[in-house]
Amino acid sequence: MGKLYFKKTSKEEKINHLKPKKETIDLLLNYSKALSVVDYEKMKFERILN
Repeated sequence: MGKLYFKKTSKEEKINHLKPKKETIDLLLNYSKALSVVDYEKMKFERILN
């Protein structure tokens, strides 16, 4: 019964399905550029510089 519901894929097939859109990559890169982490005593503060 289990063979009817799913099939095993190779690692190469799994990697080929992991292709993000260009907009997603741009969003993450822009976010990382705008992120700033400030250390104050024993605390860390994250802030967005937009």
